[in-house]
Amino acid sequence: MAKNIVILGAGYAGVLTAKKLAKKLKKQDDVQITLIDKNPYHTMLTELHEVAANRVPENHIRIDLKKIFAKRKVDVRLDNITAVDFDNKIVTGQTAQYAFDYLVVSCGSRPTYFGTQGAEAFSYKLWSYDDAVLLKNHILDMFRLAVSETDPEKRQSLLTFYVVGAGFTGVEMIGELAEWVPILCDEFEIAREEVKLVNVDMLDRVVPTFPEHVSAKADRRLRKMGVDVVLKTGVCAVGEDFIELKSGDDCSRYNTRTVIWTAGVEGAEVVNDLGGELQTKARCRLQTDQYLRAEGLTDVYVAGDNVFYQPDNQQMPVPQMVENAEQSAHTVSHNIIADITGHGEMEEYEPKFHGAMLCIGGRYGAAYVGTDKKKFSLASFFAMFAKHFINLIYFIQVAGWNKIIHYLKNEFFTIRHRRSFVGGHFSNRTPSFLLVPLRLWLGAVWAFEGVMKIVEGWLKEPKLEAFFGGATAWFNSILGVTGGSDATSAGTQVADAVSAATGEGGGEAVGQVIFNWDIIGLFKAIFVTGKTAADSTIADYAFKLDIGVMNWFVNTVIIPHPVFAQVMQVLIVVVEILIGLAMMGGLLTTVSAAVSIGLLLMFTATTGLYLSSFWMGFAAIAILFGGGKIFGLDYYASPLMKKGWRKIGWVRKSYLYHD
Repeated sequence: MAKNIVILGAGYAGVLTAKKLAKKLKKQDDVQITLIDKNPYHTMLTELHEVAANRVPENHIRIDLKKIFAKRKVDVRLDNITAVDFDNKIVTGQTAQYAFDYLVVSCGSRPTYFGTQGAEAFSYKLWSYDDAVLLKNHILDMFRLAVSETDPEKRQSLLTFYVVGAGFTGVEMIGELAEWVPILCDEFEIAREEVKLVNVDMLDRVVPTFPEHVSAKADRRLRKMGVDVVLKTGVCAVGEDFIELKSGDDCSRYNTRTVIWTAGVEGAEVVNDLGGELQTKARCRLQTDQYLRAEGLTDVYVAGDNVFYQPDNQQMPVPQMVENAEQSAHTVSHNIIADITGHGEMEEYEPKFHGAMLCIGGRYGAAYVGTDKKKFSLASFFAMFAKHFINLIYFIQVAGWNKIIHYLKNEFFTIRHRRSFVGGHFSNRTPSFLLVPLRLWLGAVWAFEGVMKIVEGWLKEPKLEAFFGGATAWFNSILGVTGGSDATSAGTQVADAVSAATGEGGGEAVGQVIFNWDIIGLFKAIFVTGKTAADSTIADYAFKLDIGVMNWFVNTVIIPHPVFAQVMQVLIVVVEILIGLAMMGGLLTTVSAAVSIGLLLMFTATTGLYLSSFWMGFAAIAILFGGGKIFGLDYYASPLMKKGWRKIGWVRKSYLYHD
């Protein structure tokens, strides 16, 4: 009998639940999974402040649901849910009705205003993609208007920004804004002293979820960035151009055109509407049993922020955070699958939370992480590193390689004004056309080496025994190793990895060992010179990775079999010429550069590589990404190939592409 699973909401919990169900039930033809959301995209809510303060592009926090569920058995519907009939198992939206056998409520949260006068009407919230974009544009408008404003009082109102709430969202928003303000001041030629930033909260310290010493670090950082941190202070009212703050019994009015409300959340509106049918707790969260089923029902599950459940090993109900969304998605999907298939036992929800991380702008962070029994704080650099690492893991789960590349690009490779915890060191600044001469020369060298091998007879007779053996004998003679190849007969043959072996018969090689390191028994790193160090030039120094497996392959598979050896050396010649021509033409440059690096590594592990040839590896790295799109055929070919590649079903399903 067919089973319909309907998931309400495409937030963290909804997307992960749908993906897990689709993966485990892909062979169940009688199971239909429907995901309903009012937006056609998933929003990374934890990064909203980065868009609102213009650190990353708007699309950084938005992932198209069609991309997420490409070639997966999930029917994504764009709709607004208006009602749920639990008796007849019907979900009603503005555009359609959806029958369900299992319903997953993962609608997320919305801001709560605690009845504060004017707060909902006149403050800016930060709980959706649209909120972030609207706020960013509003902040820019305030600076644009302030430049031309001659009235000092109105100008000050335009340049005064309040963030209400000193929890995670509030501190991250004010911190991001404090980092952006100096940039805006330079752009609009406004003195930084004219801009006022205020973070206000009724609590006695910022981010009270953290231990006091971590909260204190965050507080000090905000103040250092020029933020007025106003604690133990409530909000009486918010108006179009003012905010009223309450300290003690008195309310005082302050002029401002910007109040950003981050003071708390409650269940989404649709969850509130379900309150008459389902049991709700604090701020419209749905009471569940230990299997995350809505209290009193066996076919309605709850995931993410909507869950109100206190595990036996926890002192508080599960928090409304990403880790709860991830773990609850696992439990919900497991239990639905167990019920549908009849295999496996129902799983009780026993979340294990590993702490939290906070970023105050792009350069500074605080974290308190660990296990249930032991947590520790991380210093700023390591806190930011951990935060980005966790984000990448999440993207692997949601949108794979495509989103990872997108994320790294926005956070590091195109970041401006050094708004990253590694500054602007990874950000691209050199014009790409300056790499064209390097690409052309590298291609010419590879093509030349291939042609020279043809001249030397690589296509006619075996050369690899002398090529590999002579180099080994040369290194052994310097290292003082006896046995193996005859160093005297081989002379001073050494492979420079891109030229044929050179035979200089007679005499024992003279040289000096710079180092010969055994790397934990896996391989040896050998660095020598063919002369004394005092007489050597860069062309006399050679480096080799002596890898046992590679030596076995050369001595057992290649050398003893002339036919195979001949095929190998012909292949080397062909590859060198092809990558040379490809680089000069700027066609398939990424592939050519990658093969170039691989070829150089192969030579380093077999014959060794002169230092004078190391530039080729670094040049290949420099042109690895996009090197052929400037004055090259990739300018035309790359978009066409990318478009065709993305149309392949398994590519889209595996996210093995980037936009």
